[in-house]
Amino acid sequence: MMKLSFQPPVISFSAARNSADREKGFLFWLSVYQGIYLAKYSMLKKNTDDTRICAMWITAAILSSFFAGLTAVLAKSGIKQTDSDVATALRTAVVVIFSWLMALVSGAMPPVSRISAKTLTFLILSGAATGTSWLCYFRALSIGDVNKVAPIDKSSTVLTVILAVIVFGETDRLAEKTAGTLLLACGILMMIEKKDRTGAPEKGHGYIFWAALSAVSASLTSVLAKIGIQDVDSNAGTALRTTVVLLMSWIVVLAKKKQNFRMPCGRELAFIVISGIATGASWLCYYYAVKHGILSVVTPIDKMSILFTVVFSRIFFDERLSPKAAAGLGLMTAGTLIMTVAM
Repeated sequence: MMKLSFQPPVISFSAARNSADREKGFLFWLSVYQGIYLAKYSMLKKNTDDTRICAMWITAAILSSFFAGLTAVLAKSGIKQTDSDVATALRTAVVVIFSWLMALVSGAMPPVSRISAKTLTFLILSGAATGTSWLCYFRALSIGDVNKVAPIDKSSTVLTVILAVIVFGETDRLAEKTAGTLLLACGILMMIEKKDRTGAPEKGHGYIFWAALSAVSASLTSVLAKIGIQDVDSNAGTALRTTVVLLMSWIVVLAKKKQNFRMPCGRELAFIVISGIATGASWLCYYYAVKHGILSVVTPIDKMSILFTVVFSRIFFDERLSPKAAAGLGLMTAGTLIMTVAM
């Protein structure tokens, strides 16, 4: 019988500082340890129904993170000529089709007349918040430096955790959650790489308002979705809110005057479709976790998609993190693990 073996990357601390093997080993074990730790923690009391549900939504959040990281890699590897906003709008169309098919096949979609006004309202508001976040982010970038806009926009993760504590009363082990949130915030800031400015100079400080509004809208997306998705299957809720996101994504295209866009074809269209399916899988997993889990824990786990993106980019594109960004990634991982333990 053939014996299959797998040799993981080895971290050699005696190697040079910039050794490729050392970096690959670090990224590999960082992702493996996080996955094992979260899975092991979620199964500590596997004999109880609550813990089985906990294991399911933690797994869903990890899968959401994985598929989101895969989406970024697919977009980078296959989408070269299509405008990024147009690609996002087309990808969202694929997500809508995918999510509706999943909802219909699973029998999760009830007649619209049976969905309460409250549920519809909050799901529509959640989709609109996603679109608003995109619009505000693009507006902020049009008048401000990306190095100043990005940190404000990325603060949405921290805002979501704070809102979850306030709105849903997720105050258990608040000290640990606070420590994890601070580590997450520091890690996010360290992960933002400084880029050379291009284009026109900044037009005052108006970008602060738009970037802040983008962050607030992004954080409201999950909060509104959690409220609206409680009385409907998560697949059905994802399909409904994604339809609103589709409309908002095309508003972004039209607002930036890209009516005469070039329709992608061949390889690029295939990658857009595949990345759309990956995005749809990510959203279905995420909103399942949002419905059944603790929002202040689900959101940081989902945002660790950057870990999978970094690992995939290192493997397929040979891209390396700077020491500062690597340290930031470590802080984000540590903060996420602390917040998971604080459940």
